[in-house]
Amino acid sequence: MNTTGTLTVLVNGERRRIAPGTALDALVRTLTASPSGVAAALNETVVPRARWTTTALAEGDRVEVLTAVQGG
Repeated sequence: MNTTGTLTVLVNGERRRIAPGTALDALVRTLTASPSGVAAALNETVVPRARWTTTALAEGDRVEVLTAVQGG
């Protein structure tokens, strides 16, 4: 469902409304305080961190944000 003035995207499998023109970096910042160790994929394609600020999201996009975890 679309509300005027917003886009609906899937983030880690959950619907989320965002403002038109939202870039991938802004979305990632809403999910984690530090983007260090974070990878992002848009529609099943990994987006290099250098392109996050210029990657605008669109209606229906699927975003996966993954955080590296250390362990042993």
